[in-house]
Amino acid sequence: MVSKLCKTNINFSYNLHSFATIYIMNEKIQRLKQELAKQIIGQSEMIDALLIALLSEGHILLEGLPGLAKTTAVHALASAVHLQFQRIQFTPDLLPSDILGAEIYDLKSGDFKIKKGPIFTNFLLADEINRAPAKIQSALLEVMQERQVTIGDTSFQVPAPFLVLATQNPIDQEGAYKLPQAQLDRFMFKIIIGYSSQEEELEIASRATEGGFEKIDTIFTVEKLEQMKERVRAVHIDKELKVYIIQLIFTTREKHKYIKFGASPRASIDMMKAVKACAFLRGNDFVSPSDIVLCAKDILRHRIVLSYDALVDGVSADTIIQEILENTLVP
Repeated sequence: MVSKLCKTNINFSYNLHSFATIYIMNEKIQRLKQELAKQIIGQSEMIDALLIALLSEGHILLEGLPGLAKTTAVHALASAVHLQFQRIQFTPDLLPSDILGAEIYDLKSGDFKIKKGPIFTNFLLADEINRAPAKIQSALLEVMQERQVTIGDTSFQVPAPFLVLATQNPIDQEGAYKLPQAQLDRFMFKIIIGYSSQEEELEIASRATEGGFEKIDTIFTVEKLEQMKERVRAVHIDKELKVYIIQLIFTTREKHKYIKFGASPRASIDMMKAVKACAFLRGNDFVSPSDIVLCAKDILRHRIVLSYDALVDGVSADTIIQEILENTLVP
């Protein structure tokens, strides 16, 4: 009886400590959001996705028309977290060496030296990533998966943390290329950015033409970020919810009129990581089914390859994912 009581007290103390830790860290997250709000009006879904990607070490693809604060959001996040930041403007004439770096011959020493490219950073903003052809996109495949870059015969680790935050315009616009599926699969999230509301756009225009936007202050260091990421990894997820996630992924691979190819195993891994970060941002130390539903479309919409019938009938990936969510039994 005494043993059970002691065990209960220990668990109770641990739960209090766990709750207090999450509460303190959640306050930091709220402060971070307040800083981002100095330059980003509205777009709460985009901000939440950026924070989930940051805490779960996932790359993120932002798709939307020009002028919707995609680049501003990425730059503001890098400033608030005090991480190294590099921006690459993707164009059709870009070369892989412009991103990765190259071996350069030194006339004085007679040796080849490595000149590292802008990819050696913490936050790599790949601006308008679909303006460059497939040859340029392939330069990102190794670093997005293995966090290393091979130049010549030598491989170099990129700084940690490392995130590719890419923006793209809708692919039906002139001068845009479709990203290879192998590269799309390396993005944890694909977020569709829409226009702001009238009230939000009024606020944007007022700030831009009157007092201007405030400077972003640094909220926490890399060390504090690592502590938060460790706490995210400790968020509990029941086995039943893990099975639920796998069921959702496998359903995309079943024979379906509108699906040509379903999601890959990377989707399962990214879903497990993202839902923990989502729960953490909501102030919980456990994953709930609602966390999975919140993340599902952003994780799956770019991984499902639609059939010709879907294109003819105007059926989107989001519609199919919603159908799968509604028809899969929630534990």
